[in-house]
Amino acid sequence: MDARDRLIIALYAQLKAERQTRETLEWVIRNGGLSKDVLEAIAADPVPVTSDDVASVEKIIALDERRRRKLQNDN
Repeated sequence: MDARDRLIIALYAQLKAERQTRETLEWVIRNGGLSKDVLEAIAADPVPVTSDDVASVEKIIALDERRRRKLQNDN
């Protein structure tokens, strides 16, 4: 895995964590749990990236690399 692939994984993981944090904030607002303490907790503690997240991105990259090689071999 080269530097570009690692960057893609890191950016994907960051985006996923930010989406989960936003979904949590939306849920809190809809369910009336909006308080200063809740907002601070959500803002200060984003959802961590899991090893499953990284494995998913690595699988996508590997599939893409195989497709790219197959196209090069077919030409």
